[in-house]
Amino acid sequence: MTELHAVTGAFGYSGKYIAQRLLAAGHEVITLTNSVNRVNPFGGRVKASPFHFDDWQKMAETLRGVKVLYNTYWVRFNHEMFQHETAVNNTLALFKAAQAAGVERVVHVSITNPTLDSPLEYFSGKAQLEQALIASGLSYAILRPTVLFGKEDILINNIAWMLRTFPVFGVFGDGQYKVQPIYVDDLAQLAVAQGAARDNVILNAIGPETFTYKEMVTTIAEIIGRKRPILSLPPTLGYTAGWVVSHFVDDVLITREEIAGLMAGLLCVDTPPTGSTRLTDWAQRHAAALGKRYTSELGRRRDRVAAYS
Repeated sequence: MTELHAVTGAFGYSGKYIAQRLLAAGHEVITLTNSVNRVNPFGGRVKASPFHFDDWQKMAETLRGVKVLYNTYWVRFNHEMFQHETAVNNTLALFKAAQAAGVERVVHVSITNPTLDSPLEYFSGKAQLEQALIASGLSYAILRPTVLFGKEDILINNIAWMLRTFPVFGVFGDGQYKVQPIYVDDLAQLAVAQGAARDNVILNAIGPETFTYKEMVTTIAEIIGRKRPILSLPPTLGYTAGWVVSHFVDDVLITREEIAGLMAGLLCVDTPPTGSTRLTDWAQRHAAALGKRYTSELGRRRDRVAAYS
């Protein structure tokens, strides 16, 4: 039976894959987005509406008749154009609109290991939103991914770009903290499956491979044919090196909070994988293109028209 589903950011990264799977399942899809003029990869099949974060009642009208809301909206770091605190307040308004509109279920993308008392705003903000969704009375599935990879990825692509560009690669500290990357379409498959369910659940969304950060960098280097000396750098020096690169690419390559979260092991959990696609297999299939061009986080936010590449 055809149902109306809403996906935030369906013209972007993870939201696009969720929308693709919903359309393939025969559902009608709308998207709420800050980029209504961005190239629509679905033609006329997905109608775009602005978020209207400043008017939750207007958002509720957009969501009227929606069966399931898939929320991927968030910001990666604090910047003059966006803030974690604002993203939290905006998402709370979105949840309020979903309640008012009679949305039956929310599938919300969070992060592994969120805690309200975390000194890292990314993780404490995600924890705050999880608590708000649980308290809302809405049926929910909370998905907690670690690192996403896929064609439009930033992190894995830019690691490969640095390996192609520089004669050495630096990791923060000993590089032994772990990551469990998940393929973006595996996350989408999990999201759509949970959209069809009604039990309230919290699931870690992790891939089948667990790497130390140093192992992941070494593996990517081998796959793209750019073996480099891997240097262990003090976190402050590693951040400074990232800041210098950021200056030349006009972006934010890495933040102090991201380094702290990585080194604290927050991107690793002790649960079975929920994704099946191996980063090593995917990277081998895309080795020729992986890291050939730098992918800019800020570039995507400044240009609200061009499609993600």
